[in-house]
Amino acid sequence: MLIKDIEIYEVKPRWIFVKLITDEGINGWGEMISGTKTETVIAGAYEIGRRILIDRDPFEIERLWQEMHRSFFRGGPIQATIVSGFEMALWDIKGKALGVPIWQLLGGKARDNIKVYSWIGGDRPDDVVSQAQDRVDKAFDSVKMNATEELHYIDSFKKIDEVSNRVAALRDKFGMDLNIGIDFHGRVHKPMAKVLATELEQFKLMFYEEVVLPENEECFKEISNICSTPLSTGERLYTRWEFKNIFREGVIDIIQPDVAMVGGILETRKIAAYAEACDMAVAPHAPYGPIALAATLQVDTCTPNVFIQEQSLGIHYNKGFDLLDFVDNKEIFQYKDGFVNIPEEPGLGLKLNEDMIKEVSKEGLHWTNPSWKNYDGTIAEW
Repeated sequence: MLIKDIEIYEVKPRWIFVKLITDEGINGWGEMISGTKTETVIAGAYEIGRRILIDRDPFEIERLWQEMHRSFFRGGPIQATIVSGFEMALWDIKGKALGVPIWQLLGGKARDNIKVYSWIGGDRPDDVVSQAQDRVDKAFDSVKMNATEELHYIDSFKKIDEVSNRVAALRDKFGMDLNIGIDFHGRVHKPMAKVLATELEQFKLMFYEEVVLPENEECFKEISNICSTPLSTGERLYTRWEFKNIFREGVIDIIQPDVAMVGGILETRKIAAYAEACDMAVAPHAPYGPIALAATLQVDTCTPNVFIQEQSLGIHYNKGFDLLDFVDNKEIFQYKDGFVNIPEEPGLGLKLNEDMIKEVSKEGLHWTNPSWKNYDGTIAEW
């Protein structure tokens, strides 16, 4: 079997789906993410893919990964997501060819089902209680919300009170039956992160995510020393090499590698194994499309220290359309009692509506990420 062609579908503004086509009629799907650099990612994907993957054996996943990764100027989010998307597609081909889900090729089941949480916003809106109720009605018992709108290096304590009041409203409504994660999103600087982390301790939260940006990792220890809530990070780290300092310092409690960013399925599994040796939990980052989520579920299935999985499918981005409309077998993403079932179909387990993908890729989804500025016009972290 040889790879003969590459097709890439851009669903503006942020979803990139890639298909590897083989000479035996078995095709594999992967997902790349763009942030604000969609055209750059697509151009790079065609360049790397055509140079390295065409006329190659798709079963040689590790060899091809090493060739894609080990360029002289390697690393960074653009190359990492390109490698990730292709790597997912290679595993999809291999699983389909062998007639087994990918997790069977990575050691088999470590669990019977996968706990999941849903995102409810929380930075500006005051309707977090109604959003959380909607998720509870859909069988979730765990949610994650953004901590706050933008905060300057030193900012008003009124904003801290507003965050506290929103979280308190959730606790008043749902008590301890609802697990709540708080995402600082790296938009809070160390001085206010310490204040916010201390203020929210009273609510006994599931975790604090990205209390500061990962490039300020030296601050994690200082914040860890003033709170008992588990700290998490990892969605903006690429390959196992960028996780080394996190493991070495031992301050972070939960790592959050993103299968569409970190280097793909096997790289995520390697990072999770390293975390297990350091007695760290894993909660993979996966707020993008159905292919990335399906790939992440493969890793979750065979990884014992994964304790919960992020997902955001079902969000309507454009005129009632949501990303689940790309999937014909939507039942693989059905949630019950806060869990999702293990994927059992070969490869990624997805049956994609390729006609829908082609149609939507022509127009894109009319949605944009907000631009965040502080009260004095300075650019806020996002």
